[in-house]
Amino acid sequence: MSSPRSGSPLHRSGRSRVRHAVAAGLAAAAVLVTSACSGTANPAKDQAASYRLTDKTPAAAGNLDSFTWSVYAEPTTIDYAYSFDFPPNQILANVCESLLRWNPDLTTSPGLAASYANPTPTTWVYQIRPGVKFHDGTALTADDAVASLRRNLDPETASVWANQYKNVKSVDKTGPMEVTVTLAKPDSTFNKYLAASPGTVESAATLAKAGKDYGNPQTGVNCTGPFSFGSWTSGQSLTLKRFDGYWNQELKAKSGEVKFVFLADATTRVNAFQSGEVDGGWMVPPTAYARLGSTEAGKLYFGRNTTVADEVVSNLKGPLGDPRVRQALLMATDRKGIVKAGAGGVGEVSDSLVTDSLWADAPPGSSEALLKDLPKYPYDPAKAKALAAEAGVNGQKIVIATSPLDSQTTIITQAVAQAATAIGLKPEIDSLSAEKYTTLFTDPAAREGIDLFLTFWYTSITDPLDMFASLETGAFSNYGNWSDPAFDAAVDKAVGAYDPAAHAAANAEAQKIASRELPWLPLYTQPVSVFLGKKITGVQPSIAYLYYPWAAEIGAKG
Repeated sequence: MSSPRSGSPLHRSGRSRVRHAVAAGLAAAAVLVTSACSGTANPAKDQAASYRLTDKTPAAAGNLDSFTWSVYAEPTTIDYAYSFDFPPNQILANVCESLLRWNPDLTTSPGLAASYANPTPTTWVYQIRPGVKFHDGTALTADDAVASLRRNLDPETASVWANQYKNVKSVDKTGPMEVTVTLAKPDSTFNKYLAASPGTVESAATLAKAGKDYGNPQTGVNCTGPFSFGSWTSGQSLTLKRFDGYWNQELKAKSGEVKFVFLADATTRVNAFQSGEVDGGWMVPPTAYARLGSTEAGKLYFGRNTTVADEVVSNLKGPLGDPRVRQALLMATDRKGIVKAGAGGVGEVSDSLVTDSLWADAPPGSSEALLKDLPKYPYDPAKAKALAAEAGVNGQKIVIATSPLDSQTTIITQAVAQAATAIGLKPEIDSLSAEKYTTLFTDPAAREGIDLFLTFWYTSITDPLDMFASLETGAFSNYGNWSDPAFDAAVDKAVGAYDPAAHAAANAEAQKIASRELPWLPLYTQPVSVFLGKKITGVQPSIAYLYYPWAAEIGAKG
């Protein structure tokens, strides 16, 4: 993985050892935007008047020869073992497939595994789907699945998904089309991760032949998805071609090819949408919401997301080591103002580090009861100042790291600094380059002297544990070295609990502790955004686009 060429190094995903830079040109707009889009829409809770979530855009009326799609940065590789970022994953989602599939509604279903079983708490058995072909025409076998999954266990590969395999003891072929994964201890999230990149299956023969060249512009990849790798012109574009031998007729590509165009500048991308130079793209800059919400060039849609904007508390030895000071700082932060000015009015204030959508697997009707005691932090500067004074705040300095990437980042940083001043702290803003900002997530030494820094944290599975496990004592992503025995116990209980009710209850306990102690300060949630030009339709707006073959559903508009 590499540092970003552009965009923001702020987005991260749970349970990763290292998470790299992402996100295109997020910026500010003080207007509320976008009327209801066509398709199956549900009003967002707090901003229903300003935007709606769309489950499905209108179905395609026919096929296309091709369409173009903007990507804010060029991938450095499309080898799944090193693809843990928005640019490579939105491409690979259409080329490679996993044993299971994460759907746009955030449910999980069988993928290259036609079925699976969990005969013991430490055993998962997968029946590999027959009749599936790789793009080179060879047949998918259990050997391919074993070789692909084992790469995540190999220290020499150094997969970015190794942490998802930390409880895996072995991956073995146990039948002609059967693979058995044996765990060292029960892990309730392991099987869920096999619907994302950790479950990707590629040709064992191609992996062996290509070696370290696998996934580069010359070699590409050899997978089973609805599109195959076509060509990659470094610095310009990457083209996928429809795979006519694809096994799943329901997801057979409607376009002959899709060309991903690398456009680093946010203004350039928006202009390309309006001119028709590109037909669509994910991660629309918030500054363009109003503009693209009313353009005749296409339609702007919002969909399901699992992302929360957070301020990471990276220094617990200073004044922020007292949870009362962290609570006061959050209470003094005008988060509704941030959403309005920094996120184009599209988003919701969050008092949790996870989105409501991640509780979908909890028993029906139980989520409200589980979350009823969640601490709330309404905007109240006077109360916040009194709480901070009680904790001994009296002009102590804190350093807030930021990077001059876009207006949204600047607005958030300024709002948090203003809140710090309001409760009696003396904030100092340390503006870092994008490259240096990225090291805050990878190098403890880079975080020395930094009290707070911003992240947009998303999950790769429909489970709050994907976030909470990142804050366990000693976890790589526990950037402030926060430690709470009760929290660790709740996380461990959730990891070992396969029963939905017990799993949800343990997650709820972890959330309650995290929301009270605030090792990170939750700010707000944002929906996924996508723009579709006037000639295309069919996509399902959802964070699942990182793993689901979304481009296969795009076709001609009627």
